Amino acid sequence: MNQPLPQPNPQVDFFLLKGCMRCDKGATPACKVHRWTPILELLRQILLETELVEDRKWGVPVYTLNGKNVILLGVFNDSCVISFIKGSLMKDPEGILELPGPNSHEGRIIRFIKMDDLEKLEAYLPQYIQDAIEIEKSGKKPEVRARGGMEIPEELSEKFAEHDGLETAFFALTPGRQRGYLIHFTGAKQSQTRLSRIEKCVEKIMAGKGMME
Repeated sequence: MNQPLPQPNPQVDFFLLKGCMRCDKGATPACKVHRWTPILELLRQILLETELVEDRKWGVPVYTLNGKNVILLGVFNDSCVISFIKGSLMKDPEGILELPGPNSHEGRIIRFIKMDDLEKLEAYLPQYIQDAIEIEKSGKKPEVRARGGMEIPEELSEKFAEHDGLETAFFALTPGRQRGYLIHFTGAKQSQTRLSRIEKCVEKIMAGKGMME
């Protein structure tokens, strides 16, 4: 007997109506989410036809399997994206996966600038999403890039997928600055605390600053 598909999450309804609410443009016509609503709604519909569970984390839609983040939907000023957390392990038969930035390692995205972009790729998206699901089920993990003998925590990889340009900015830092952040992030025992620490440092990292600057 087929398992029932996961249900829409009201928090994602809120995101589509009001935005991520992480800046003062939330719940106003200026919110950038509104620029991409038709594309986001169609991507959401495709994702809800899979076994992934819809959630909302850091203000944006996240799709999980057994509690693990697999896919995010992201919005930027010039585009919206479907972001695959372990995209470096995925097949790309259509050549449509992109690096989020020039120094990106683990994540991959498919970027949409207009509805035509999605209409051209819509037939291929289910196979890409299923590939991401199967990778998560397998337990495989991308080879973790290390700096100064330290591994990148999973929570930081998730933030790379969420924030456009964050991964590029992090790896543009000097090894000493990278190490300082990694010591701070991994010093927290709880995943939620690590995520909170990373979020608080995003602005500094994007500005090319170290922990104590």
